[in-house]
Amino acid sequence: MDKDEVKGAAKDAKGSIKEGLGKATGNDRMAAEGAAERVAGKVQKGVGSLKDAANKTLKH
Repeated sequence: MDKDEVKGAAKDAKGSIKEGLGKATGNDRMAAEGAAERVAGKVQKGVGSLKDAANKTLKH
């Protein structure tokens, strides 16, 4: 597992929490920031997955 996958998963989780809190408190800005963080986390996880797959392919 690549470090970007781990960091991306953490960012995704943090964004989900932030988005939920924003929605629960009626804070649209916080909800939007959380949603953006979730997307960034998913992208970072995807990059990490690609790196991991490339490393496994190159090692074989």
